[in-house]
Amino acid sequence: MMEDKLILSDVFKTAWRALKTQFWLLVGLPIGFTIIYSLLLIYAFLEKGESISIGGLIVSFLNLLLLNLFMMGYLKNCFQSLEGEEPQFSAYGQNFGKLLSFLVANILCVIMIIIGLALLIVPGIYLALRLQFFYAYMADDNTGVIESFKRSWDITKGQSLKLFLLTLIMVLITIVGMIALLAGVFIAIPLTTLMYVCVFRKLTTRVALLQ
Repeated sequence: MMEDKLILSDVFKTAWRALKTQFWLLVGLPIGFTIIYSLLLIYAFLEKGESISIGGLIVSFLNLLLLNLFMMGYLKNCFQSLEGEEPQFSAYGQNFGKLLSFLVANILCVIMIIIGLALLIVPGIYLALRLQFFYAYMADDNTGVIESFKRSWDITKGQSLKLFLLTLIMVLITIVGMIALLAGVFIAIPLTTLMYVCVFRKLTTRVALLQ
């Protein structure tokens, strides 16, 4: 069984060390993406105007695909940084073939969480904690949608409370980043993502040792 200190303290320290080694790249990527994404959103809004246009809908859909592509590529970059490797831009191209599967998985996960939240909130939070690592499996292990959900469910067994506490810490880091004139958000993004992939690595290692 993993100790609380391993999850809550060591995870932050490991993530911070990884961030310092690739600070400008991991911070710069979200900034660059946010600028491009914001410009595309403005264009889509102007295209729509007061009525729905085909051009605006297409741009909106492309924005959604672009967001998911960035999420997968950036997650892979954080895995590389955590493992002491140089983050590669090729990670974004490598994930292109998995883009639609990732989008479907995102939609399914959101639907399940919304249903859970409708059932007195707690079930939705529980599902979010147990299923959250499908992102990591799809980005790092190339697993399919259902298999990613199943594996996430397996590695998070008995870890819900620790994951809930860790999520609160990550939310707090993000809030502090927003308070810091919003600029801190671009430090909070790589730091919390590195914490996420670090926990994923620890949980998968733990399960492997128990088998």
